[in-house]
Amino acid sequence: MKNRISVFFALGVIILAVVGIIGMLITNPTGFIQKIVFLVLIVSAIYFIARRFSSSSPEKKEQQAFLKAAKQSKKRLKSGETSSQRSSSSSMTSLKKPSKQKKKSPAHLTVIEGKKSKKKNRVSF
Repeated sequence: MKNRISVFFALGVIILAVVGIIGMLITNPTGFIQKIVFLVLIVSAIYFIARRFSSSSPEKKEQQAFLKAAKQSKKRLKSGETSSQRSSSSSMTSLKKPSKQKKKSPAHLTVIEGKKSKKKNRVSF
């Protein structure tokens, strides 16, 4: 029963709003358009302000770093595809001359040398 009352109430409010909008549009169309434009400007200003402050979150910076890395990876893969396409199209020249292979770019990983062979002197209790 409560559910029916709330549905009828919401439906009544929506009907009154539609009647009011149509009445305002008929009696004062320029005022109606001005109010709509003003409402759109206010909502867009609030949206851009909220977006400006929320863009400084750490998740957004991580997302930007991920997108940058994805672009670099795509470029690397694309350059690899173009070199393989060139080699397949010039198969006759590759038979005559051994082609020089490009060195792979460094993986930007370093090995930390440690004393792995030494046993630690620990006192066992």
